[in-house]
Amino acid sequence: MSEYAETPRTSMAEGPDAAPAGRALTVADVLALPVLAAGQPEVIAGAARLGRPVRWVHITELTDPASFLKGGELVLTTGMPLPEDPAGVRRYVDELADIGAAALVIELVRRYHRPPAPLIQACRVRGLPLVTLAKDVNFLEVTQVVHTLILGSQADAVRRTQRIHEAFTALTLRGAGPEDVVRAAAEMSGRTVVLENLVHQALLCEPSGGTVDEALTGWERRSRVTPPVDRPEVGGPEGWLVAPVEYQGERWGRVAMLPPSPSGTPTLTAPTAPTAPTAPVTSGAPGAPDASGGSAAVFGPQDVTVLERTAMALTIARLIHATPWERTAHRSALRDLVEQRHRSPADARARLTALGLPTEGTVFLAVLMDTRAPVDDTGLEPRLSEQLRTTGTAALVGTLAPARLGVLLALRPAQPWRSTVEHLGRTALEVDPCAVVSIGSEVTDLAHTARSFREASRVAEATRPGRRLPAGRSYHELSDIGLRRLLYALREDTRVQEYAERQLGRLIDHDARHGTDLLTTLRHYLDAAGSKTGAARLGGLSRETVHQRLRTIERLLDCDLGSGERRTGLHVALTALDVLRDGGAAT
Repeated sequence: MSEYAETPRTSMAEGPDAAPAGRALTVADVLALPVLAAGQPEVIAGAARLGRPVRWVHITELTDPASFLKGGELVLTTGMPLPEDPAGVRRYVDELADIGAAALVIELVRRYHRPPAPLIQACRVRGLPLVTLAKDVNFLEVTQVVHTLILGSQADAVRRTQRIHEAFTALTLRGAGPEDVVRAAAEMSGRTVVLENLVHQALLCEPSGGTVDEALTGWERRSRVTPPVDRPEVGGPEGWLVAPVEYQGERWGRVAMLPPSPSGTPTLTAPTAPTAPTAPVTSGAPGAPDASGGSAAVFGPQDVTVLERTAMALTIARLIHATPWERTAHRSALRDLVEQRHRSPADARARLTALGLPTEGTVFLAVLMDTRAPVDDTGLEPRLSEQLRTTGTAALVGTLAPARLGVLLALRPAQPWRSTVEHLGRTALEVDPCAVVSIGSEVTDLAHTARSFREASRVAEATRPGRRLPAGRSYHELSDIGLRRLLYALREDTRVQEYAERQLGRLIDHDARHGTDLLTTLRHYLDAAGSKTGAARLGGLSRETVHQRLRTIERLLDCDLGSGERRTGLHVALTALDVLRDGGAAT
């Protein structure tokens, strides 16, 4: 083996035919162009940095070409001016690397037939891609093809940037909220976008090409090692593109655009249509080597534009919308749980954990509060949020409907929940004395919280506003629902209405025509559990009178009141009639 044995070589003749539209023209793309592929290019050093964007192509036969460069150039040379001594070669490579050259391409046809060992070593030390051409290539043709691609794509880049500005302007003019802004940013960039507050809680996450679980797992820890910035910048070990969201020096949080998950070596492709030249956005100096092997180059100027406009739109949304971000995040998370809109339980856990809610070893309980006026007009939502925060109770609080507030309590297994719910209920009743506070059952799995909310909703449906509360409680629960409240929940079902009319209609019609009150006698008889003596006592009548009236009722309804099943059916019909007539108030 020769001195090149320890440097892996990459053949560029096997690359695919097309580059993704809209991506920067990279060293790999240029090497895969037919005009260069004909020279059988071989990467001798710096293969991990072929993702560097190419701003221009420069042909040189000078010993100091760096003085004519600005950074981002693909340097083409026959090797004729290369110094003989190793020190001169190192100086030559250092100057190219310092100015930020994209790569050095040397033709092995005239002076050299093998790349000099000092050149390989110098390029490897400075991380400068070194590419050799085994066959003669027309350098002028190379510059013409590449420059045509670059210049032709600039108009497209301008048009794409203009569309970004127009899209965010439209969002701002229609008063879009933070959820709309973050969603638009993810759609325009094709990347996951996350809005976080000052304590590194992920308030909104719009995944793109991945899951919420992948984006938000361990969010606070990952976010804290990504340093704060004053302008859009790539930083942190994962290479996030982040921008602050602030107004007049007051910072509210930041928005982060996440790079795609590592998936191996980037594909080397050749562009078939003009693509906009973009430079890598890094926190270091231009042209600085990327220690991660070029991952920072995944963000280009258009990504920066999207993030800048996202931060600006979020600032405006915060100024025109009175609802704080945290409250918006809680509302969104609650609705997704109630409606089971998460892709997977893992996504739900990751999202709530990123909001600061414990999800492991936790007991969850759903609480619903229905008010007469819209929740936003009552001030109940911020009041309960502050109450729970003061007591150190982990919870999500958010409006689920105009007149319905939802609370998801996340409690330790040994933590009693009744006292917490009691305090919440009392606060709700202070705000609205006719509020209905309902709870579901305890669940230990976040995936089952939707069931707890469904149960609380059924309790609320079965509770008439202003209904007397159980002794010592400010809330209603499933065990409170008896026959009357069940029928109240079903009062709009025509089958219940038809049943009551079918069972009692003829009796009610008889009372209306003849001025009798047989319906009351039937009620007293059923309340007395089928005792004529008890019915007489309840109605203030003689036993004989009750007996005669019951015989009339049996004739009208064509039934035997001595049947326990028949009495049960009539009792259900009477209760349904009461509910339909007076809304379920206790009789």
